[in-house]
Amino acid sequence: MFQHRSHLGIENGHLTIGGVDTVALAEKFGTPLYVTDESRIRANYQRFQRAFPNADIYYAAKANYNLSILRILAQEGAGADVFSDGELFCALKAGFSPGKILFNGNSKTDAELNMAVQEGVRLSVDSLDELRTLSKIAEAQGKEAEIAFRVNPDVSPKTHPKIATGLKTSKFGIPHAEVVSAYKEALALKNVKPVGIHCHIGSQILDVAPFADAARRMMELVEQVNKIGVELKFVDLGGGLGIPYKPGEKVPSPSELADAVLPIFEERTKSMGITPKLILEPGRHIVADSTILLTRVNTIKKAHKNFVGVDAGFNLLLRPVMYDAYHEVVVANKADQSPSDTYTVVGPICESGDILASDRNLPKVEKGDLIAILDVGAYGFSMSSQYNGRPRCAEVLVCDRSAEAIRERESYDDLLRCQVIPSRLRI
Repeated sequence: MFQHRSHLGIENGHLTIGGVDTVALAEKFGTPLYVTDESRIRANYQRFQRAFPNADIYYAAKANYNLSILRILAQEGAGADVFSDGELFCALKAGFSPGKILFNGNSKTDAELNMAVQEGVRLSVDSLDELRTLSKIAEAQGKEAEIAFRVNPDVSPKTHPKIATGLKTSKFGIPHAEVVSAYKEALALKNVKPVGIHCHIGSQILDVAPFADAARRMMELVEQVNKIGVELKFVDLGGGLGIPYKPGEKVPSPSELADAVLPIFEERTKSMGITPKLILEPGRHIVADSTILLTRVNTIKKAHKNFVGVDAGFNLLLRPVMYDAYHEVVVANKADQSPSDTYTVVGPICESGDILASDRNLPKVEKGDLIAILDVGAYGFSMSSQYNGRPRCAEVLVCDRSAEAIRERESYDDLLRCQVIPSRLRI
């Protein structure tokens, strides 16, 4: 039996999400299929906002930039942390206010900097080279760009190395020992105005201690920057709070995160006599558990292991291959049945590493069964591809016990949509 989530249930032996039968969803929309519960996203966001009532919550769009999901969060009053011109385009399209968007990124193109200045969004500057380029671009447009510097605080987040972003060896941010001099240069440059300071230490962090360490280091920098005359409008401590992917896994709540960082932030700002806005950037914690991936069993093969071959692979869910990530799986049409054997769920991709779930105790699995992979709302579809010439799947949004498509299933034509054959090669 899967671990309890309020938006998932069992009715007539079938897994439900938001009160909707997943077997019926698969029959109506086909598989593979991403299914998202709107109410879960809203509840997760509201829980975070309650924990930080005086802060701004900037949703990390990289986690999932489906327009409908962005729109839900814009309606809730969220801001947006974007990492590319494409994410910025989607955030604006979804209705986020430019004044509540922060353009982050360690290697922004000149075109992206131009777009950010044109749209009037703030930027988190990652290097002195970027700062100087931005100054020239803003001057050419006759505009002033409000900026923060992204700090590399050299704090270990105790997470997977590929999603640890605040280590000394990370590609992200300006080393904390060099940040004050960066602000001094910004003050001397034309058409840029430093108004914030920013860090992000990693993702899927299961302990609040690293967040507290980062907050202390950041507030030390805030004091130093304040002394050289920078009036900070915001302090952005990033995101990264994890979720319980594994059954029984203990993770901190947003309230526990608030208990760890708010006293540090509030005490230090009060002692300095300043009132910057605190910003947090949750992504995974808002959307991950809102979504499941439904995938149909193509074949059962008893070999080295009991392999369950399904119609979704790492082309649709990269996390297990990329990070050795664990996702709980449920036989959706047998959700009330007890385990009978151990199975390894694999996809159809021509790679030995295309393994979605290893050695799981499940009810007897047969061809045609429906497998649900849980907690895929963050870094699921947003990291998907068309590898092996496989069109990407549809997405469905569940609300008030009904379901609507929010992304159509791709066709073969979509595989070729941007390709051009030179005339000399045409038949």
